[in-house]
Amino acid sequence: MEGDFVSQGDVIIDGEVSGSIQTATALKVGESARIRASIAADSAVVAGIIEGNVSVAGRLELLETSRVVGDIEAKILSVAPGATINGHVSMGHAGKGEDKDDEE
Repeated sequence: MEGDFVSQGDVIIDGEVSGSIQTATALKVGESARIRASIAADSAVVAGIIEGNVSVAGRLELLETSRVVGDIEAKILSVAPGATINGHVSMGHAGKGEDKDDEE
């Protein structure tokens, strides 16, 4: 799939996606997924490959088979042994541009 994907419900991806993904709730990226997109979600569990920036308002869980090439912004980050991240990681705030401390 190519293009911008916006959802108000849970999203599960097990294929290839290019563009951007935004969901107001949970995102699950399956082990066979290959994503070349910027991602914004309330929470996410990743087992596949993401090439792009990831912004999660709540908890981001990277499973042992996951690989992220891009910057990560999440309030809570869980990284299993074997997962890889190549990019900057920013934690402990709201994600998705909702951090009120940056407005000072």
